[in-house]
Amino acid sequence: TASRMESNGEVGRVNISQATYEILKDDTSFSFENRGKIEAKGKGEMEMYFVSKKAEQVKYA
Repeated sequence: TASRMESNGEVGRVNISQATYEILKDDTSFSFENRGKIEAKGKGEMEMYFVSKKAEQVKYA
């Protein structure tokens, strides 16, 4: 599955599966972009997401 995620990704972006999304979805330090179902060789259609780390907000005293 990791190979399929990489081959269906884009340069400079992190592509994850539905299973990984389910683990991370409630972590507010990440943002997700649903890519929909994408054909993955030997796996059929798989739900894929791009994930990125949200920028940290600086708090001033």
